[in-house]
Amino acid sequence: MSTSVFDQMLSRYPTGTKDDLHNAIIEVMQQIVLAGLYRGNFFHKAAFYGGTCLRIFYGLQRFSEDLDFSLLQPDAHFNLERYFDAIIEEFRALGRDVTINKKSKTGETTVESAFLKDNTQIFNLQFSTEKRIKIKIEVDIQPPTDFSTEYKLLLLPFSFMTRCYSPSDLYAGKMHALLFRKWKNRVKGRDWYDFEYFVRNNTPLNLQHLSRKAEQINGINPKEFSREVFKKILKERIESVNMEMVKTDVRPFLKNPQEMEIWSKDYFLQLIEMIQFSK
Repeated sequence: MSTSVFDQMLSRYPTGTKDDLHNAIIEVMQQIVLAGLYRGNFFHKAAFYGGTCLRIFYGLQRFSEDLDFSLLQPDAHFNLERYFDAIIEEFRALGRDVTINKKSKTGETTVESAFLKDNTQIFNLQFSTEKRIKIKIEVDIQPPTDFSTEYKLLLLPFSFMTRCYSPSDLYAGKMHALLFRKWKNRVKGRDWYDFEYFVRNNTPLNLQHLSRKAEQINGINPKEFSREVFKKILKERIESVNMEMVKTDVRPFLKNPQEMEIWSKDYFLQLIEMIQFSK
């Protein structure tokens, strides 16, 4: 009976291709992790944010790989590992065994996280029998200020609430990644897809939270980070990007890649003029 719950969750997704099946299994695993964290009372201390939060709770039409969390208050002594038993037990109840290992931050990757700080805790979760299926879990234990949260409902593997960043603050986090992520050898096209999503949905951008992230991580004075400065940096980012690399990166995560046909530098420059700001 327990195994059928996992299969029931998986059956909600199209699995006609290898990419489809891979994305579906990842998302089911992500939801099981959230359920385990809920049982462990994790969301009393932390909130969910990032692309996967947008995907699961706010209708983003692309798949996402990582689970990103932020403490509600800075806590240098926070230890995510105390919640591992609850996560592992949640998978075991559904007939799946997983391992969770601490990820080394010594090596450089092709895409450097824009918000990855020295005290960010990072772990990899994977099936014991399928090593290629992997989820990265990050927790910011020294979060920037000026964000709000709300509780969102999931019905499987059982009914529970997940504490999430509000849409305006999710927007701020995504724009910080878009502005300041180091591209190295590969552009992260998912940031661009999410930017389009926020503009399309008239989500107001919390510039204050964005400026706090830019101050904490990039050393930018928040008093100098006006709307005009933000737009200037964004325009420079758009002018310098390789749009074909953007499309190539995000394509495997989309149900309908044809929606990117309109994407160009001019398209994203026009999106800038449609950005809404929170008051």
